[in-house]
Amino acid sequence: MTAGALVARVDAAIAMSSGTDLDIAFAALADRTRRAVIRELVREPLRAGELAARVNMTPPALSRHLRVLREAGLIVEDGVQHDARVSLYKVDLQALVPVRHWLDEVEDHWREQLASFKEYAERMHASRRKAGAGAAESTAARAMRNASNPKDSPRRRGRPRRRSTS
Repeated sequence: MTAGALVARVDAAIAMSSGTDLDIAFAALADRTRRAVIRELVREPLRAGELAARVNMTPPALSRHLRVLREAGLIVEDGVQHDARVSLYKVDLQALVPVRHWLDEVEDHWREQLASFKEYAERMHASRRKAGAGAAESTAARAMRNASNPKDSPRRRGRPRRRSTS
């Protein structure tokens, strides 16, 4: 697949959601702590305090990350509004669908590229194997010829042999 075809396929995947949503999701997931939060919330919904303990952060430090993930639409908060102590956080798996579509397109591109490279390598290996059989015969024939005529040996055709001075 050409780069242009990949761009067209990726654009089609992005068209399923707005590109801005995809940008926001990737920006939110760019932080290691937020990825850890998502990882924990995929396992099970948690309250902020439980989540803070699992990702080894203080609740106030975690609150900023939760806000970024909520604004990106990657997590949802169930419970009493404005009271993180009793709110239950969980991942909105539907919000990850555009990211998955985009990653699938990129993965398809690289799978096709690797399959094409594999075919090329196998063709080259086969052609070299065929050429190598002929080259081995000619090398053997040359060695026999050199053995019968020492004046034509590679040593004689190249630079002269050094004589020892001792």
